[in-house]
Amino acid sequence: MKFSSPFVLLIALAFFTGSRLFAQTDYIGSAAIAPHPRILLLKGEEKKLQNAIAGDKIWSAVQQAIIEESGKMINMAPVERIKIGRRLLDKSREALRRLFFLSYAYRITLDKKYAERAEKEMLAISAFSDWNPSHFLDVAEMTTAMAIGYDWLFDYLSTASRSTIKTAILEKGIKPSLDIKNNANWLTVEHNWNQVCNTGMAYGAMAVYEDEPELAKQIINRSINSIPNAMKDYGPDGIYPEGYNYWGYGTSFNVLFISALDKLFGKDFGLSEKPGFLKTAGFLENMTGPTGNPFNYSDSGPEGGLEPAMFWFAAKTKDPSVLWVERSRLLKNNPKSFVQNRILPGLLIWSNGINLNTIKAPASIFWVGQGKNPIALMRTSWTDSNAIYVAIKGGSGSINHAHMDVGSFIMDANGERWAMDFGRQEYESLESKGLQIFGRTQDAQRWSVFRYINQAHNTLTVNDKHQWVAGYAPVISSSAAPELMNAVVDISAAYKGDLTKAVRSISIVNKQSVSVRDEIEAADTITTLRWTLLTPAQVTITGKNMAELTLHGKRLILQVKEPAGITMKIWPTDPPPHEYDAPNPGTTRTGFEITIPAKATTTLVVSLTPGNGATDK
Repeated sequence: MKFSSPFVLLIALAFFTGSRLFAQTDYIGSAAIAPHPRILLLKGEEKKLQNAIAGDKIWSAVQQAIIEESGKMINMAPVERIKIGRRLLDKSREALRRLFFLSYAYRITLDKKYAERAEKEMLAISAFSDWNPSHFLDVAEMTTAMAIGYDWLFDYLSTASRSTIKTAILEKGIKPSLDIKNNANWLTVEHNWNQVCNTGMAYGAMAVYEDEPELAKQIINRSINSIPNAMKDYGPDGIYPEGYNYWGYGTSFNVLFISALDKLFGKDFGLSEKPGFLKTAGFLENMTGPTGNPFNYSDSGPEGGLEPAMFWFAAKTKDPSVLWVERSRLLKNNPKSFVQNRILPGLLIWSNGINLNTIKAPASIFWVGQGKNPIALMRTSWTDSNAIYVAIKGGSGSINHAHMDVGSFIMDANGERWAMDFGRQEYESLESKGLQIFGRTQDAQRWSVFRYINQAHNTLTVNDKHQWVAGYAPVISSSAAPELMNAVVDISAAYKGDLTKAVRSISIVNKQSVSVRDEIEAADTITTLRWTLLTPAQVTITGKNMAELTLHGKRLILQVKEPAGITMKIWPTDPPPHEYDAPNPGTTRTGFEITIPAKATTTLVVSLTPGNGATDK
């Protein structure tokens, strides 16, 4: 694709949103470009990588798992252009996994069977009618895949294949990104779309740089200029507002971009220095409890996974302790269990062969951060699998992928998760029923989904209403004192019109129990308030103010210490009779309800004691 006029190109690359016209800075200038391969791992760097891996059994096993998985791909049919609903994304992601793996296997072994199979994949993808620009994430991941394959296998590919693949990258990847109907949102948004789409387009530009140098420079400059829109959400303390799973998505692509810039140009143009970005490794590490499962607020799944990007952060910050959780995953699991991770080769590139056995546990057992979704994360130990772990969030329901979960918390103890979060429901299961699930207004269809509302979270429900979406809840104080670690969240704004004050404090007391305290002041009318705990445990009410939770032969005692006179209840987790709500087997809600007179104040105190801890009768 040639542009007849630099002026036409400049106009095409400018983008208009609202009343603002965004200009670009030329970050690259006349910088020389390295020969292929040039993305992430330069030509000739394979030997150094091999030497780093060869002396370590874990890294050698991970590399072998990648090579063996690549061998299994040889006889697979290429991906096909089959959409699920409005998305081609699963095909784009599988293409990235295959091309990253196969290209890596070829560069390490020089066995042509891997390159031949990757070439077949790329030619098939090149023949697609398009890469689904109406859902641009699909284009971005497909372009990332094709760029890595084209760049890493450049010397192997025939002239004809190079031409076909390069043309596809330009016409089906980069060129659609110049159309305002495809880029109007992701260039300016503050979430994962920005990170993934900018990275994909920049990778495409890096791959075809010598053929379209002016266009490539403009695209890379555009990405450097645009991606800070998303990166500012890490400030000030490193929290990723969209939650654990989307950290793994948006941040991983952000790292792929920065790492490629640094390798290609010897600098990242200040991106890694954006406020909070390097701190986000501490956020992610502390998000995982002793069970190995994360605090899965927002649209996150209940299980954790290996995050290769954490090794980039460890090297960049020179702090290997941020790898404590990743170390555990690598030591406890067969490397073959990680081969569905499409950026797994990045793990080997970023790890620098670090000896996992030399990694020490983090020094602090308490982490708190401010931002769009303020969070406090605390535990009694990093090394005891039976440790108590509590995580609580403030924030707002108006954030991308958010739930009505202001004030919600989760809890691990004795190797079990007692207070849980449902997390996401698969998008296609809802969108296929006609729901618009990404609205953020108070009346959005999103809030008709059971798993997304406050009634299904470990927080308060007032007058059986939804939380106020626009309300924002900050962490207003915290303490890391070992005998009383705690965080206080002002959740008042989530109950606009019903409560004048709602302040929730959560503490780990003497490393033995958890205390949840709510200070409440009603508004001008009589108020009914429900306190809810969502759990996978079996719940038995053992007294008016007590319940026993049992799970896998272990137990936890829930005791309401204030107010007096409450009656414990159990509610089902069966969703309303909607055809779109997912079932929730093996889960229960327990708690209590109280009535508060108009303008009255009250305090709720609930104790959660694991094991055989003593409780007051």
